Amino acid sequence: MSEPLEKKQDREALSFEEAIERLEQVVERLESGETSLEESIRLFEEGMRLARLCGKRLERAEQQVEILLRENGDWVKRPFRPEEDAE
Repeated sequence: MSEPLEKKQDREALSFEEAIERLEQVVERLESGETSLEESIRLFEEGMRLARLCGKRLERAEQQVEILLRENGDWVKRPFRPEEDAE
């Protein structure tokens, strides 16, 4: 099991994939039921911080996504709008 990432600068330095991996480790540890109450609380707090970090990174990535559409034979860049997919 990796050491906890309690410092903000340590968490911010993680890639999205590293943060998800660490979050999975935290969840596995919590689900094992083999941690003390204090350790469970610390892991839960770390997991929440990691989940927020991943959420922010996903939002940022979504804002950068563009869809190429074909209009009148030409490719045109359009901002990604997930609500359009639901229609």
